[in-house]
Amino acid sequence: MRVLVTGGAGFIGSHLTERLLKDGHEVAAIDNLSTGSLKNIENFKGHSGFEFVKGDIRNAELMEPLVEHCDMIFHLAAAVGVKLIAEDPVLTIETNIGGTEIVLDIANKFGKKIFLASSSEIYGKSEAVPFREEDDIVLGSTSCSRWAYACSKAIDEFLGLAFYQQYGLSVVIGRFFNTIGPRQTGQYGMVVPRFVQRALKDEPILICGTGKQTRCFCYVADLVEAIIKLMNCEHAAGKVYNIGSSEEISIEELADKIIEMTGSKSQKQFVPYELVYGRPIDDMMRRVPGLERIKEMVGWESKTSLDEILQAIIKSLK
Repeated sequence: MRVLVTGGAGFIGSHLTERLLKDGHEVAAIDNLSTGSLKNIENFKGHSGFEFVKGDIRNAELMEPLVEHCDMIFHLAAAVGVKLIAEDPVLTIETNIGGTEIVLDIANKFGKKIFLASSSEIYGKSEAVPFREEDDIVLGSTSCSRWAYACSKAIDEFLGLAFYQQYGLSVVIGRFFNTIGPRQTGQYGMVVPRFVQRALKDEPILICGTGKQTRCFCYVADLVEAIIKLMNCEHAAGKVYNIGSSEEISIEELADKIIEMTGSKSQKQFVPYELVYGRPIDDMMRRVPGLERIKEMVGWESKTSLDEILQAIIKSLK
């Protein structure tokens, strides 16, 4: 098959592209390199089945031939990262909503099956842990720019499901929970690469808030396996699926683990969110996915332990 990956030079997009090429598919990847990087695709940029297009998904004239000549689409392009979202909310809203609208419209024109990447941010401040796909969402005030990302992803989901229901377009939606692995950058607020980079330099590890907030970290290769399985399942369309790990850890415990695994002399420093992000940030105390739906649909569950993931990240960043 010929597959189109939007955001193909990004962290997740590059891993997905690499896997699709290994599976024998041709891949066209489009990325405007705002948060993606050519370094992420350098290992396979010369592959005969790979085409890279530098451009914006909001450019319909550019997107139309790419969609027309592919068999399916993995739509991962988005403005991501708490830091970027806080600093540039206009980009977040315009890219995530406007870009997805264009990609869906062209996919529908040519009848192409599409995967939409969504986010656990959609659950907002809900305390109904573990989060399940049909749960209500609980968002904060519009005066807090963080929630612009959650709202933009919710609109993406509404759009995707509307195209499925109204036009019969085959749309699969995945809500990603804290995906990590090699190639991820801490530049936009991602916690694990930020902690590892500081630990390797024996620099203070800055923990926002109390550090008691918990997350579940999923290995990027496991997530890639999940979305490929969903796209290969003829019954998966028209639904939303949580994709993540059920291994829960607090951010302070994560810092302790990284310090221990790197043999670092780093000290932990607890800092207010506004010191890191330049403004107050609402945060969620727990974020744990309910994974019954994806397990029932395609038999998927994450296989890689947090220790194994951290070892791979530490090795890649040394």
